[in-house]
Amino acid sequence: MSLKRITGGVNAAKGFSASAVSCGIKRTPPKNGKKRDDLCLVVSETAATAAGVFTTNLVKAAPVLLSRRHLESGKAQAVLLNSGNANACTGEPGLRAAEQCANSAAVALGIHADEMLVCSTGRIGVQIPLPKMIPGIREAAGSLKASPAAALAAAKSIMTSDSVPKQSSYEVKVGSKSFRIGGMSKGAGMISPNMATMLCVITTDAAVPAAFLRKALRESVGKTFNCITVDGDCSTNDTVVTLANGLSGVKIRTASEQRSFAFALQAVCADLARAIVADGEGTSKVIELTVKGARSEADAHLAARAIANSQLVKSAWAGGDPNWGRILDAAGYSGAKFDPDKVEIAYDGMKAAKNGMGCQDMRGELKLRKIAAKKEFSVLVDLHGGKGEARLLTTDLTEEYVRLNLTEFSL
Repeated sequence: MSLKRITGGVNAAKGFSASAVSCGIKRTPPKNGKKRDDLCLVVSETAATAAGVFTTNLVKAAPVLLSRRHLESGKAQAVLLNSGNANACTGEPGLRAAEQCANSAAVALGIHADEMLVCSTGRIGVQIPLPKMIPGIREAAGSLKASPAAALAAAKSIMTSDSVPKQSSYEVKVGSKSFRIGGMSKGAGMISPNMATMLCVITTDAAVPAAFLRKALRESVGKTFNCITVDGDCSTNDTVVTLANGLSGVKIRTASEQRSFAFALQAVCADLARAIVADGEGTSKVIELTVKGARSEADAHLAARAIANSQLVKSAWAGGDPNWGRILDAAGYSGAKFDPDKVEIAYDGMKAAKNGMGCQDMRGELKLRKIAAKKEFSVLVDLHGGKGEARLLTTDLTEEYVRLNLTEFSL
């Protein structure tokens, strides 16, 4: 197998097109007064095998409920996404509005309504403005293009508090043939393991059986999007969907082909997950956190998530402080079982603590501070109690996070 990074995002794969339009849903116009795109379509030429992974929050937005229902068939042909309004906590009217949007898009595209998936992100508790949405849907359906520029416009249209669009795409050679896979995502705040406040659409022109596509997507999400955290909050709208239309002629059937596809899918998810963390609201650093030596993988995840979500730890990192005591404290209240007197903590491979105690002199502390002042660094916590291991991407947290969430209530 050969994996080559290419451009194109959701339009990298054969037979996919995208469009983006402005409906006036987003509340705050940019400084130049120009309306921002806030609705987009991603469409396959033919019905595609499809799979999705959704928020684990008990409170689920109307688009999540609708898309889960439509994916029961394992088929879809298009995805409609909007930003500026989450259509969450909107009751029966919100569900009917999601259905109306799906129906309008299906009519405009000439496909079945149950082949439409719907995603929304934005403010919670506000009804979808259908008088703005419906004309926008028709406009988007009439302006689809298969170009990289159209894919980029779609990625920009789903941004809320994001500062940059997020895309990834690869060409994958399997034997003498090749297929393409690409995706886009949004997310910057309300990011926590077990799905973040994010939307993600992944497209591929490989032919993938529905059962395997569901399995591969679930596993990829578990290793990427479920292993990131910014602020510890879990959203109502989290959605990752994948469409596989088979137009490359590559059929994913053998064990070798399945491994190749799963590897490529995880590569796209990993790129987009890291981009979300790097763009975290009110953050300035990306930290690769590993907890190893736990009694079990479950214990490793408990400790890692407690550390990664600790506001005290994040505040220390924001100040360039390699405060290993706060890290050990967070692991201690996580629920994981371990012996505190055996714990080692290291920054970029340099030990900060050994046997549960600090192990550096003043010169060593200064070196650790230089590491913690970097924009990216790694933290290793070794519990020395077993073989369980967990890895998360996390961030610091600055006062900018508070400012952003006082002035812009976004999903």
